[in-house]
Amino acid sequence: MPNDVRDLPAGNDGLYRFLGGSPLSVAFRLILLSILVGVVLAAIGFDPWNILHSIQTLFRRLWDLGFDAVNWLWRYFLLGAVLVIPIWLLSRLFGSSRGR
Repeated sequence: MPNDVRDLPAGNDGLYRFLGGSPLSVAFRLILLSILVGVVLAAIGFDPWNILHSIQTLFRRLWDLGFDAVNWLWRYFLLGAVLVIPIWLLSRLFGSSRGR
């Protein structure tokens, strides 16, 4: 229909546009991507052929260690976030100027 109205709040329209979606969904995607990149970076830092083993170890440790794995997972998140967050921020800053 040509008269459809957007559901985004008018006050946060710039924020939604800058982030590329709702802040909660963007934060969730960035956290997941940071964890995955951290696992890959840690895996290739020692042996590039060991990536699948590291991912398998990740799930085994999550299962075996329970709450102790949260600390271990946090390290991977921080390792991945060091690259993911600045790259995402730069892409949002420089990508928004292209659309204008």
